[in-house]
Amino acid sequence: QLEVLVDFGPKLDQNVLDKTLNMLKSQDGIQEAVFKDGAIMVETTLPSTQILNIVTQTSGKRAVLQGFGDTQSAVSMISSQSCCGTNVLGVVRFQQTPEGSLIADGCIDGLTPGCHGLHVHEVGDLSQGCKSIGEHFNPLSATHGAPNDPVHKRHAGDLGNICADESGRATFRIVDNVLKVWDIIGRSVAVTERKDDFGRGSSPESRIDGDSGSPVACGIIARSAGVFQNPKRICACDGVVVWDEKNRPLAGKGRREETKEKRCCKKETHNDVVKPCCRV
Repeated sequence: QLEVLVDFGPKLDQNVLDKTLNMLKSQDGIQEAVFKDGAIMVETTLPSTQILNIVTQTSGKRAVLQGFGDTQSAVSMISSQSCCGTNVLGVVRFQQTPEGSLIADGCIDGLTPGCHGLHVHEVGDLSQGCKSIGEHFNPLSATHGAPNDPVHKRHAGDLGNICADESGRATFRIVDNVLKVWDIIGRSVAVTERKDDFGRGSSPESRIDGDSGSPVACGIIARSAGVFQNPKRICACDGVVVWDEKNRPLAGKGRREETKEKRCCKKETHNDVVKPCCRV
């Protein structure tokens, strides 16, 4: 289930809403689409990015994903800024389904066209960028394998490949029967420079990491909000509304337009002690 918040403005246009709901319901892979408590609730097997594109293109309004899944969820902001000198950026969301499988849903931009390995790593340590995230999450000390291999013939963190189009964007929805959300929160997820060969190749690295090369971007996995668990519409720190937040960096230059009257995230010193910036 997805909770999609749409910027309908101070007065809801019922015609626009009906048009959007009807378009969603007409798509293969969407089981239900209803307007509830100020948001569009969508039950779907499609990637969340595809749902957001349908909503924004049909309604002509801004839309953000406010909640993901009705059970325990997690999220990771994937970035190359701390490691790799490239410009890869995206989001991977994880949801534990009632049936026991895990869904990894994401969209990553800035990749080279083609397929890239996606793996959960042991630790959530970005102190040295992607060099400090450890090996693949592998609690059973198994060899590297494919996502569909038996649990003792794959790393738990082996999620397979995601494929980027000519623009460098990879949109994906992976269903995995080994990983659990509660086992990966606090760890990290990384996307690699090459395709994962699932341990079937001839190189020595094939049985270690699928000969997929070094990470080109990574991020820490943190707990996230499910549907109707996130009431936030405006950041209390810097006043950035949820509609603008999706197109701005999480912090630093470009986060918001500062004014002389309001400077929230300014470092201050008192008795030679530096007070930290407020959190975004």
